[in-house]
Amino acid sequence: MKPIPGFPAHDALVLGIESSCDETAVALVRGDGTILAQALQSQTEAHQAYGGVVPEIAARQHMLHIEDLLKQALHDANVTLPQVDAIAATAGPGLIGGVIVGLMTAKALASVHRKPLYAINHLEGHALTARLSDRVAFPYLLLLVSGGHCQVLAVEGVGQYRKLGATRDDALGEAFDKIAKMMGLPYPGGPQVERLARDGDDTRFTFPLPMVGEAHGDFSFSGLKTAVRRQIVALAEAGGLDAQAKADIAASFQRSVAAILTDRLGVALKTFVAQYGPGHTLVLAGGVAANLYLRKELTSLADAHGMLLVAPPLALCTDNAAMIAWAGLERLGQFPPDGLDALPRARWPLAA
Repeated sequence: MKPIPGFPAHDALVLGIESSCDETAVALVRGDGTILAQALQSQTEAHQAYGGVVPEIAARQHMLHIEDLLKQALHDANVTLPQVDAIAATAGPGLIGGVIVGLMTAKALASVHRKPLYAINHLEGHALTARLSDRVAFPYLLLLVSGGHCQVLAVEGVGQYRKLGATRDDALGEAFDKIAKMMGLPYPGGPQVERLARDGDDTRFTFPLPMVGEAHGDFSFSGLKTAVRRQIVALAEAGGLDAQAKADIAASFQRSVAAILTDRLGVALKTFVAQYGPGHTLVLAGGVAANLYLRKELTSLADAHGMLLVAPPLALCTDNAAMIAWAGLERLGQFPPDGLDALPRARWPLAA
């Protein structure tokens, strides 16, 4: 494989650590895009009884598992730490306890083995994943949708992000999870709603479409979430919240989400094409990008605008350490490493 201009050196090797929420992960990735190893410990069972992520439990789980995951990744890749070119770790945004665990582990490794440290913005990890999986060239338009974030960005280069739209209230992943919880579905709720919607009638309920038709590129999901809640309560009080009703609510909600996303993204697409011209790529990233129904709807939108939709493999959409290692690879050689005084951050916008 020949080196590709603008991409990391093929033989560079970075160890990545991700601990921003409820997944503890370690990965080793080469500059040619080869993922040598991924070790991940999900915390789903630890949080299921609470219907969502409990920060204190998450931090303790990260502490319990991170050392073993590090050993497992190095073993699976048949690599030793002296062979690694740099250490990259999520430094935010996220649950601060978990972020501290991962970043402090990375600092210790970097200090002991005298390796460059890259404190990575978790959102940049998502933003650059399509370059790991599909070698997407700059610039491209990014729709980043997850449990904590919903924004549209023009990605001009590493560290160069221009916001074209963002949610003004709830993140889309959060809305999926809360609606799942309202219907008594297990955590995590997003995949449960998608699964339930496959057996539902998406025309049975008509829900509001906040901000659809407006000239800006921002999103809003709180009004939609409230309307769904009212419908659930009304059906429950009337004794009609059976399995089919739940499936119909899930399908109708998902159809409404697709309508909001395509309309809002359509505005951003016009702005992007006006500045950068046609023929670029639309990238879908973040945990909600794993929703196959939304992928299908957004593929149609991209086709209508003469753009290619790229969505990374499902395993690289949810939180993972490979994307953090890749962001470290992208920064290696382009940016100076971070000091051992790099701070963990609960909030860290990717673009103003």
